[in-house]
Amino acid sequence: MGRAKERREEGAFVAEGVRLVEEAFNSNWGFRFVLYDEMLNERGKSNVESLKSRGVDCEEVSPNLMKSLSDTETSQGILAVINLTQLPITNYPNFVLIPDQIRDPGNLGTLLRSADAAGVDAVLIPPETTDPFAPKVVRAGMGAHFRLPIHALTWEEIEQKSKSANMQMLLADMEGRSCWDVGLRPPLALIVGGEAEGASQQARKLANQTIGIPMAGKTESLNAAVAGSVLMFEIVRQRK
Repeated sequence: MGRAKERREEGAFVAEGVRLVEEAFNSNWGFRFVLYDEMLNERGKSNVESLKSRGVDCEEVSPNLMKSLSDTETSQGILAVINLTQLPITNYPNFVLIPDQIRDPGNLGTLLRSADAAGVDAVLIPPETTDPFAPKVVRAGMGAHFRLPIHALTWEEIEQKSKSANMQMLLADMEGRSCWDVGLRPPLALIVGGEAEGASQQARKLANQTIGIPMAGKTESLNAAVAGSVLMFEIVRQRK
């Protein structure tokens, strides 16, 4: 399941590592099966026993086989194939993240992790953004996938959803108005563009306003994941 098309067709994805398997279990996601090896630590072994008690098929394999299956340099000795589930979006979301043209898996996973921590209601994945359920994105998300509604939509669908929820569409841009001077309490969607090409034309057309982060130093811009995280927590700060 190394490709987005295969994951969609199979309706499943891979979660690797003790913490991710534990997060999926605690969030009651459906498991297809679990593979583990003798190198698994005690916490991982406890997870395997809990999975077995729930009727999940868990099979011990050789460390060499696990290494060949692993997407990491150093395997933690456990991976799971999990049903790809779309958590429902509330009818009236008031805080939505739209990562636009984010192609680096680490950046997307970090944005999802920050979105989970900031209490985002949903993440809408437009075309040209990397697959959110790719292994590297799932690892960087650190369990956010099992709590956040993450939906891949067309721009037309995103526009319809934003209008039905009466959300402002704010685009992160280093030339935008200071986020400290913009009221961020009303329902809104924050669009964060990729580092290489920035936001797409569809995103710019949909945005009501651009907002930026004031910087005291000489750095011209921030990493997309960092900028998106700062803006999400400015929204949290204003709403608290």
